[in-house]
Amino acid sequence: MRITFLGTGTSQGVPLISCKCVVCTSTDERDKRLRSAISLRIGEQYIVIDSGPDFRQQMLRDDATHLDAIVFTHEHKDHIAGLDDVRAFNFTSGKPIHVYCTEKVEEALRREFHYAFSENKYPGVPEIILNRIENSPFNINGINFTPIEVLHFKMKVFGYRIGNFTYITDANFISEEEIDKIVGSEILVLNGLRKEPHPSHFTFDQALALIARINPKAAYLTHISHQLGTHEEVTQELPPNVHLAYDGLTLELQ
Repeated sequence: MRITFLGTGTSQGVPLISCKCVVCTSTDERDKRLRSAISLRIGEQYIVIDSGPDFRQQMLRDDATHLDAIVFTHEHKDHIAGLDDVRAFNFTSGKPIHVYCTEKVEEALRREFHYAFSENKYPGVPEIILNRIENSPFNINGINFTPIEVLHFKMKVFGYRIGNFTYITDANFISEEEIDKIVGSEILVLNGLRKEPHPSHFTFDQALALIARINPKAAYLTHISHQLGTHEEVTQELPPNVHLAYDGLTLELQ
């Protein structure tokens, strides 16, 4: 399994005007963070978790030649807003794209992209097949996904475990029952927004504490606000088995 970080950033705390902070002015490419998402290449399968506003740019940068499925974590705009751009894959493959999501995410998709679900569709709209998922394992073309239910303030969000890899973003609480699903993961990806407290995201210290408890072989922090600091600075504060993820980082996992 080849895992690529399509984006490691967040809309939280990101300025909409020119910012002169050390991250925004950094020349280190690892500090240029699009909204959080990953791609999974497993055999011939190419699956994406989340399609935020940067989806088109991320697909081009990842040299995606086809798309088998999108799996959503939750319904916030920074994770679903790019779904319209699946139409390019519809065009090249001649097939609809399978989407896996909860009932709440489906409601948001039907609301935001109503034209894709209309009885009388305009030519060229995205072609999508919705697959409803709950907090139980599901399979995509022979690949097993185990949802990890976490809280994003009071919103239920899914992380996912695929084999020995677990991906969690937009969390600030994980129950003991759900932590049990993570234990034994070789690689854990976890959100660590910033050092200051936040009502709906793990802080840097909270993320490190949870990683230490689970003790994976390697862990990567994602969903990083520019408030956390530069890649070079933050890396110096991390334990040996913890790394700061960056856009374009690729991991190979047996």
